[in-house]
Amino acid sequence: MDYKIDFVIPWVDGSDPKWLDEKKAYSPTADEDAREIRFRDWGLLRYWFRAVEENAPWVNKIFFVTWGHLPEWLNVENKKLVIVNHKDYIPEKYLPTFSSHVIELNFHRISELSEHFVYFNDDVYIIGKVKPEDFFVDGLPCDCLIENPITPLEGGFSSILCEMGAVINKHFRKSDLKSLGWKKYLNPVYKGLILRTMSMRRFSNIMGFYNHHISQPHLKSTFDEVWNEEYEKLDETCKNRFRGKNDVNQYIFRYWNLCKGIFFPKYPMGRNIKMTEDINYITEVVTKGRYKIITINDVDGLNDIECRKQMIDNAFHNRYPNKCSFER
Repeated sequence: MDYKIDFVIPWVDGSDPKWLDEKKAYSPTADEDAREIRFRDWGLLRYWFRAVEENAPWVNKIFFVTWGHLPEWLNVENKKLVIVNHKDYIPEKYLPTFSSHVIELNFHRISELSEHFVYFNDDVYIIGKVKPEDFFVDGLPCDCLIENPITPLEGGFSSILCEMGAVINKHFRKSDLKSLGWKKYLNPVYKGLILRTMSMRRFSNIMGFYNHHISQPHLKSTFDEVWNEEYEKLDETCKNRFRGKNDVNQYIFRYWNLCKGIFFPKYPMGRNIKMTEDINYITEVVTKGRYKIITINDVDGLNDIECRKQMIDNAFHNRYPNKCSFER
């Protein structure tokens, strides 16, 4: 492999008094999402670094994106760690921002970030050994082209999917997907997911894509291309201080690559687990490493947060008890 692969992880300390003061100075509009779960920290970040060091020691650099606050335990002298402040790469006209979409859409502006990088939310953990080829093959992001209809649901995200669907259908047609050939459009490696695509084939428009909410490999060049083609839409999103219903997010770059065939077909290697699932199942997944990558997705309405937080922390500590080089 003759190219480097970086990891990018944004993080926010939702309890930082200075950050809270700045956030309070901007009131979200009726169409913006400023719910607590958008900023809640479960205190598991050190395990993210421990897991990366153990399971992906080949990573080139880790770009840690932050408003300005840093965990007190973080070893900022680690040669693989690059601290990136929002103001280091996000255009001034979009700052301050409290939207993950703005943070994501501008990753390509990060100085020294490699062309090939993998985006991790801070709730996405590598819990099994991974290889560079799990993310990129022949320079192409590993992904699965699975069509999936957008389901209108209350809460805002389906409207974001619709916005991205409109952008994609502006530039691509179903015939573009079919022209990619069976190795990318109907590859058996997709297993049962392929049935979703087959049920959508009769429609002339692209109805939407299956989203596996785990880590996402990206190409900086795709960010540049989409910004050039859809500046107005991305600019509109970035002007929102908080997540908005009419936003697009980083999936737009993934969809763009899928439509152009700029990906290597692979079945998703991870599992998205909602925090409302059985806590014993969640802890078992962590301790036994059933998947290479998992997302532990925060949700509204949890009434036993502290108990769950402690049990999950214990599970990660049992799996990764030792400090890593990213800790002081």
